[in-house]
Amino acid sequence: MSMWWFITTLAITAFFYSPAYAYDNNPLQDICVAVNYSKASVFLNGKICKDPKLATADDFYFSGLNVSENAASQFGFATKFVNVNNMPGLNTLGISIVRGDLEPQSLFPLHMHPRASALMTILEGTIYVGLFVADTANFFKSRLFSKILNPGDVFVFPQGLIHFLYNVGRKKATCLLSFNSQNPGFITIPNSIFASEPSVPDDILAKGFQLNKRQIAELRKKFS
Repeated sequence: MSMWWFITTLAITAFFYSPAYAYDNNPLQDICVAVNYSKASVFLNGKICKDPKLATADDFYFSGLNVSENAASQFGFATKFVNVNNMPGLNTLGISIVRGDLEPQSLFPLHMHPRASALMTILEGTIYVGLFVADTANFFKSRLFSKILNPGDVFVFPQGLIHFLYNVGRKKATCLLSFNSQNPGFITIPNSIFASEPSVPDDILAKGFQLNKRQIAELRKKFS
């Protein structure tokens, strides 16, 4: 094993398996309704606070989570977010929620949330989920925790760990994912590696994944 290959593999593994310990800050006042102001120089979680006297009930309200977004034809899944951008009253509260809809046999790809854990509840359909946890006994391996979930089942994805969702049923599946962050973040693993800007040099990817440059070029096309 060459030292270069070892360093490359170490860097990729460390990037995706390094634990994250930061959580949203506790609020310092009862409410901090987010307001966009381009000239602001001080931000709290990326937003500034509206004068509390100007807050309204609509700042703490969202409608339409019972309706799915249109699924992306290429991937077969759709997401609808309820976060500080469309529900300003969530600012500083450290919570957000996402509705996910998966067409039959569609995959929500390998991804991670760097700033939050996710609690998933199945509303309809059948979803196979998988969660990867680093194997402390072997640096180059991981443990897969997987489960087939049906309506009413709940599964948790710890913060910063890679996971996936796959609709194994014959009808659309719907789930709700609750996050303990107003901005949990979303990193898809294949796209982050093969579609980065600027791109990772082919030599590094070829050595890191033990593939040739032609195979790396094909993966770039698929995920760019």
